[in-house]
Amino acid sequence: MPTILGQNQYGKAENRVVKITRDGATHHIKDLNVSVALSGDMDEVHYSGSNANVLPTDTTKNTVFAFAKEHGIESAEQFGIHLARHFVTSQEPIHRARIRIEEYAWERIATSDANSKFIGADEVKHSFVRKGQETRLTQITYDGESWEVISGLKDLTVMNSTNSEFWGYVKDKYTTLQEAYDRILATSVAAQWRFNWTDDEQKAPHWEKSYEQVRKHMLQAFAETYSLSLQQTLYQMGSRIINNRGEIDEVRFSLPNKHHFLVDLEPFGLKNDTAEGAVYFAADRPYGLIEATVLRDGCEARIPVDMTNL
Repeated sequence: MPTILGQNQYGKAENRVVKITRDGATHHIKDLNVSVALSGDMDEVHYSGSNANVLPTDTTKNTVFAFAKEHGIESAEQFGIHLARHFVTSQEPIHRARIRIEEYAWERIATSDANSKFIGADEVKHSFVRKGQETRLTQITYDGESWEVISGLKDLTVMNSTNSEFWGYVKDKYTTLQEAYDRILATSVAAQWRFNWTDDEQKAPHWEKSYEQVRKHMLQAFAETYSLSLQQTLYQMGSRIINNRGEIDEVRFSLPNKHHFLVDLEPFGLKNDTAEGAVYFAADRPYGLIEATVLRDGCEARIPVDMTNL
């Protein structure tokens, strides 16, 4: 049976780049995991094995490290834009570049007042501890004419210990869950948002400020929503972002519901849920998985339902 080649891409995945910028005694860290995927006129390498149009994946790796030195890393988004533009404009067979970046945040270690007695410095500005919260994400796609920038985060765990209910749901013969009028609502947020910046004629967003503001509005909406369902909370989180950040047209969330169940302490003669508090069992699986996209009115959804296998 005759066959033809379908969609294909190649590149170098998970290039770990740590860039230290020295401003005198003060140092700054950017810690990225960069994956490059290139596509274009690649039929012959698949059909005949000819590498005439193939930029080696080792070269893409070297380019990532060289660009970190040559251009610096102002933001994950800007770094990805530099790389995507380079691969598409410098290599004629390459028609499309997709750059995916994970960023790992660091914060400075606060030192004691007595620190200078031991190391001879008034203040330490070169010691850091990894932040244990979310991983920042971005995906840059460029075809030589237009850009698509999708940023986001994953593994941001949040909890409301009250102001959450769940009742009035469909019940059948398999239903055992009791209605809840005061429950813990917890989830590990995975979110992606799409910018409406698509070409070089537009003014680019301030990528760092945008991320900080999106995260702020997301968390504020989670905290301030009296939740009757996790779906309702999700929609409020997305709406808050769209309404406050004009550079963003679409937000997609994946929210696994991290269930907390009251422990039965009656066998030990203890009443658990009292005015003073309660003890819960945190179940990591199975978990309810709530996913949805929130859009600016008049815009189309473009963020894939599943971002893991683009």
